[in-house]
Amino acid sequence: MRKAAGHCLARHRLEHYLDRLFGYALSLAGDREAASELLHDSVVKALSARRVPVDEPAYRAWLFRILRNGFIDRLRRDRSRSGVIDSQSAENVEAQDMRQLADLRGDHQIDNVLMVKLALETLPARHREIVALIDVAGLTYGEAAQVLGVPPGTVMSRISRARKALFMALNESNLRALPKSAGPRPARKESAL
Repeated sequence: MRKAAGHCLARHRLEHYLDRLFGYALSLAGDREAASELLHDSVVKALSARRVPVDEPAYRAWLFRILRNGFIDRLRRDRSRSGVIDSQSAENVEAQDMRQLADLRGDHQIDNVLMVKLALETLPARHREIVALIDVAGLTYGEAAQVLGVPPGTVMSRISRARKALFMALNESNLRALPKSAGPRPARKESAL
């Protein structure tokens, strides 16, 4: 009975981070199916761990580290990928965008999300990863440092370079927000021939 209650509490504690973990897995794996598999494997590892950090920031970093290590292990096993993180196919990007944008309100937000998403895809994997940890998943510099196994100062310099690269990618993009419309277009008159 006690073991079942502990497992239920552990599952409940983990559920709080599933969306952020999935977002990070997606940024690493490049497609939804691989990200789902990676997340599943990470959840199984976390729930079966004998020792779990008690402190919440350490727990959060521990979860992301499990996911990252699982991804690295997959890269090592899958020699056909040869250590390169593939970008998502156009079909996966389009399907994912439609699901993510279904809940957004306002054209301006949709334009911004699409522009940032497309710019992120042009960045090298190391930049996408640090942006995913800090700006998408919401980890602190210290937590990200634990996940990556580097000092916090390294995280600060990496996120600075990654944000600069993202800013440059956004500025160099040929995508521009459409001007706001004053209202519906007037109906076109058909010409009589």
